[in-house]
Amino acid sequence: MSDEKNLGDDLNDMLGDAKEGAKKAADKAGEMADDAKEKAKEFASEAKETASEFAEDAKEVLSNGKNVAIIAHITLIGWIIALIMNGSNKTELGSFYIRQMLGIALLGIVASFIPFVNIIAWVFVLILWVISLLGSLSGEKKTVPLLGEHFQKWFAGL
Repeated sequence: MSDEKNLGDDLNDMLGDAKEGAKKAADKAGEMADDAKEKAKEFASEAKETASEFAEDAKEVLSNGKNVAIIAHITLIGWIIALIMNGSNKTELGSFYIRQMLGIALLGIVASFIPFVNIIAWVFVLILWVISLLGSLSGEKKTVPLLGEHFQKWFAGL
């Protein structure tokens, strides 16, 4: 019987140790959960601050019109995107280069129908495009030679 008592006592000791270990583990898990909550709150606060800064930077970038001016030079699709972007937040610089690129594109289309002259005309259109692109990259309104002022007058509605 004493063996049974010793075995029962050993079992009770083991159960007590297991309960104590489980309680310590639960306390440790609670502490870790509290730390994780604190870190998550800090992270959320930093994320909100960073998102706010990004939104302010994005508004500043889109408001100056330089991006619209550059995008207008990237194929017909880029010109359409620039036209839409400029429609929601119209800027003088963006409108200037949208008008100029429309004129250069139309000049290229018309020049392509003139036989024998079309290669020289395409080189001329390419030179105008590069001059216009460089002007938009600098953020200044630079009209292309010969026809730039006319493009601005003809397409003033844009």
